[in-house]
Amino acid sequence: MADSMSELLRRDMECEGLLECMHGLKELDKRCFGALVESTEPLTVDEVAERVDRERSTAYRAVQRLMQAGFVQKEQVNYENGGYYHVYRPTDPDRIADDMQRMLNDWYAKMGQLIGEFRDKYDEQPAARVTAEN
Repeated sequence: MADSMSELLRRDMECEGLLECMHGLKELDKRCFGALVESTEPLTVDEVAERVDRERSTAYRAVQRLMQAGFVQKEQVNYENGGYYHVYRPTDPDRIADDMQRMLNDWYAKMGQLIGEFRDKYDEQPAARVTAEN
């Protein structure tokens, strides 16, 4: 079951907790992201899999989730004689932080709207009952 907002706010949260909280990323996703961040060069999926000690297909799914969340960029590397392969690198941390800030602002605006709707709905109830009783 999902944690309530009050439970989330009481809990100590670390920077990496944002990956899970805001993007629903899994522990393996965080490990793959860490492997990419620690590398001085972009990595192939095979290299990521080796660094996190998982099968290639498992690492590939984690890298895909990271790409969908905007944490990883894919680049194509071409062979001289034709063909290509892909490497992955982490997205610039400022861009990731800006995207999370926008997401938080959007969430905050939506929650404000829902709270306003709640207030409007339940503020009207006592007045409607008083009118109906008279």
